Amino acid sequence: MSGPLDGIRILELGQLIAAPFATRLMAEFGAEVIKVEPPGDGDPLRKWRKMHEGTSLWWYLQSRNKKSIAVNLKSPEGLDVVKQLARSADVVVENFRPGGLEKLGLGWDVLSALNPNLVMVRISGYGQTGPYRDRPGFGAIGESMGGIRYTTGSPEAPPARVGVSIGDTLASLHGVIGALMALLRVKTGQGGGQVIDVSLVESVFNVMESLVPEYDLLGEVRTRTGGALPGITPSNTYPTKDGGFVVIAGNSDPIFKRLMATIGRPDLAENPDFRNNDGRSKQAALLDATIGEWTKARTVEEALAALDAADVPAGRIYSVADIVADPHYQARDMILQAELPGGTSVKMPGIVPKLSETPGTVRWQGPALGAHTDSVLSDLGLDAERIARLREKGAVA
Repeated sequence: MSGPLDGIRILELGQLIAAPFATRLMAEFGAEVIKVEPPGDGDPLRKWRKMHEGTSLWWYLQSRNKKSIAVNLKSPEGLDVVKQLARSADVVVENFRPGGLEKLGLGWDVLSALNPNLVMVRISGYGQTGPYRDRPGFGAIGESMGGIRYTTGSPEAPPARVGVSIGDTLASLHGVIGALMALLRVKTGQGGGQVIDVSLVESVFNVMESLVPEYDLLGEVRTRTGGALPGITPSNTYPTKDGGFVVIAGNSDPIFKRLMATIGRPDLAENPDFRNNDGRSKQAALLDATIGEWTKARTVEEALAALDAADVPAGRIYSVADIVADPHYQARDMILQAELPGGTSVKMPGIVPKLSETPGTVRWQGPALGAHTDSVLSDLGLDAERIARLREKGAVA
């Protein structure tokens, strides 16, 4: 079964997280992704976090379904290979610092002249314009300046980070959305290629809800609130007697009434002050304390059973062990069995989103460095002798 992006060729000129995550998503849905890596060590992600026999487990996930070619971008012949690939590509995805590709001679002006229908996704810390464009900007900086870290964690503690590279991931998702919109324009004959300018800072800022108008009109500066959802009550994390926690979202008016009945406080549901969210939010501390007293008298399982029976949204806070063991994850194919080089079996995350007619697939895990150099160059029309000469010159590996 072919994916919805079958026949789309994507050239990845990126490293680590933001650009490679974007291309991974497109590769899972059928796109041919050709990942250009420097000879020698390749993408630094190959050596990040936990390793298996010298290669990062993250790499095997992040680069699944991609073709790896090892090309020396400091070599004129290597640059020529990339230009030839760009001629037949639909999308180029890169996350160099602004101006980096231009210094190599691979800027938008050069590549778009070779291929007027080319779409180029450019992911950087601050974007391709503006006074900060030349600053280095990793995901952590995007999270900080985009506003999310100011609102994350306990009010009594310094700003916290989310436990994953959320800034990079949000930029990746915006890059994919932009690429697909631009591709639709090209493929439907509405116009030629264009640049998708994605900033890490702006990608985080884009999910910050009503932060700006609340500040502008009301002077409200949203800050850290721990497990609570500010201004939406009750919605918080509550302790249980067995040392665990449950997250309860009882913030719609009907759900609030069912929640209060479940914890034995129907009087609060009938209180005119609590009939809508505005009134409840003014006394959030009182409601949270009341709910917390109820949860502290029960185990996680007891609390969840009662809340589920009352149709109140609630859940435990999952560790990775909980996720892997959960039957719903398994039923949704969100835990896939994979095989690493040498035959080692390992569980990997499944594919999101679920498409009914053209679902995504995993065809192979992250490849060895340069595993597809010869086949990709052969597709460009280079014979074995020409490929050997490029190797002798250090243009490819």
